[in-house]
Amino acid sequence: MRIAVPAIAALLLAACTSQPDYREDAAAPPTVPSVDLTRYAGLWYEIARYPNRFERDCTGVTAEYGLKDDGTVSVTNTCFKDTLDGEKKVAEGRARIVEGSGNSQLKVKFAPSWVPFAEGDYWILALEPDYSASLVGSPDGKYLWILSRTPQLDPATLDDLKQRAEDLGYDTAPLEMTRQPQQG
Repeated sequence: MRIAVPAIAALLLAACTSQPDYREDAAAPPTVPSVDLTRYAGLWYEIARYPNRFERDCTGVTAEYGLKDDGTVSVTNTCFKDTLDGEKKVAEGRARIVEGSGNSQLKVKFAPSWVPFAEGDYWILALEPDYSASLVGSPDGKYLWILSRTPQLDPATLDDLKQRAEDLGYDTAPLEMTRQPQQG
């Protein structure tokens, strides 16, 4: 057991540092001033993302957020491997709000509570006034997502969110469009 704990810690550290950084600016980007988590809760469709190991070969990706009585946010990420009718993968996590952030910065954790150093930054960088689309990322530039309440996002809003990402110093060239089911 003494060998296993350091080995697990080393693997977690390696996993955290292996993701490319697509943002050169060292200064943290601004987030939206405030987020009404009641309005933000619910189902979101992933429209685009930076490539990452935990979503490799994922399509039809969704994220669902719910408010918990203890002030945290439940997170349920779902994807289908390779095709929209492929194997369904579900990851359950929990997010805590960063104090003083106006609910626009969260720390998300999918690992068991006893695993240290397993939280990731979830910063809301842009949010449509009607909560129909969002730009979410990590301040270090390793992660970036464009989310929508619908499986497809109108091109003008997508362009606006990409431009916002660029204005914040994120490289948008690596963004991968996520295949979603067509709306009926």
